[in-house]
Amino acid sequence: MISTIKKLTLATSLGLMASSAMAGYDFNVGDDGKLSFGGYLKVDARYVNGDVGYRDFWIGTGTAQEESTSQFRIFANESRFNTKYVHGDVMGFIEMDFLGGGGNQVVSNSAHPRLRHAFIKYKDLTVGQTWTTFMNTSAIPETADFAGATVGLAFVRQGQIRYDIGGFQVSIENPESHGGDTANDDLPDVVARYNFKGDWGNVSISALGRRLNTLGGNSETAFGGSIAGRINTFGKDDLRFQFHQGEVGRYVGLGVTKDLIGEEVETTTSYLAAYRHYWTDTLRSTFLYGRIETDKSDADRSQWSVNLFQNLTPALAVGIEVGNFALDDQNVDSDYAQLSMRYAL
Repeated sequence: MISTIKKLTLATSLGLMASSAMAGYDFNVGDDGKLSFGGYLKVDARYVNGDVGYRDFWIGTGTAQEESTSQFRIFANESRFNTKYVHGDVMGFIEMDFLGGGGNQVVSNSAHPRLRHAFIKYKDLTVGQTWTTFMNTSAIPETADFAGATVGLAFVRQGQIRYDIGGFQVSIENPESHGGDTANDDLPDVVARYNFKGDWGNVSISALGRRLNTLGGNSETAFGGSIAGRINTFGKDDLRFQFHQGEVGRYVGLGVTKDLIGEEVETTTSYLAAYRHYWTDTLRSTFLYGRIETDKSDADRSQWSVNLFQNLTPALAVGIEVGNFALDDQNVDSDYAQLSMRYAL
């Protein structure tokens, strides 16, 4: 039972989408337990113009259109809530948002909640659904567009069993032969990662190994690597970067390519660079560029953007962003402008 209830702190971090799983309100539960609630509310007004079809946020795929179109929307689906329970060495965490689809824009604009994270952590062991170990979340830029330049990101949440040993992490994760025979995915994906950290920032090096099953009944091995990080530069400024190369398939680019193209494993090269500059203690901008290219499907996608964010209060930020998303392999692109307001709970 709850013996003592006390609100300890209001989260003031308005940084990355990936780090927003921090809970904002803590309650003591019993003698050795703590229950936390957090998340954020985010409202976006988005305008897209060009010959790539409108999306609420860009991912690696898009619909090429014969003629240029324009669309404007206001939505709050990215808003999310999380709960964390800590008791001694055990921690359980669950988070959801409202990007699960459903609803309509005619009457209620309802949206289904979806599961983002659900995992248990015991000392150095993590079991459940969360970010893949292949992914360095600190290297995701601060953007109005959800995640920002996803063509250059490692970005996967899935079931896994992970063990941490100092700066080294190793995990077995849910397999998926995207574009192949998923019914015979009988071996987990294996990820190993080492993290270098200091006052200067952090850099991670990751390796990925998988067995993929083709529709023709063959099995193919796939290997890929990644280097990513966030480097502190001048004052509060930082440089964030990611580079991924090899047979990384679905782990990179949010749908740019499948793991298998016919009976062959796809090879991908993807990169992202983003610089965040603080004009004042609360006013900052991020300049970014990301690109991905593949060898079998010949995909070539890119995105750039620049934004300006201002904290109106420690927990409330407003920002504007302009940018461009291009299907370079199809010679089409769209410009976008987005106004966002986010309140951290």
